[in-house]
Amino acid sequence: MDLSIQSPENISYMIEKIKEKLRMVNVDAMRSENFSTEQYEDLRYMYEMVMKRDNITPNEMQAIAAELGSMRK
Repeated sequence: MDLSIQSPENISYMIEKIKEKLRMVNVDAMRSENFSTEQYEDLRYMYEMVMKRDNITPNEMQAIAAELGSMRK
């Protein structure tokens, strides 16, 4: 998957991977349709940061969820 290309498919992929990694309970709040390509670079940065981490604390999880929430359309 080439994440350098801004596309709805890549947004969907990154959101799904972030949800899996964080084991998010409220997955309905994180639907890929709620994100636009205008925030693509921010979303990609968030995706790369989350994927690099082996362990994410509850506080970090809350901050990531809040940041993703602020990116929604």
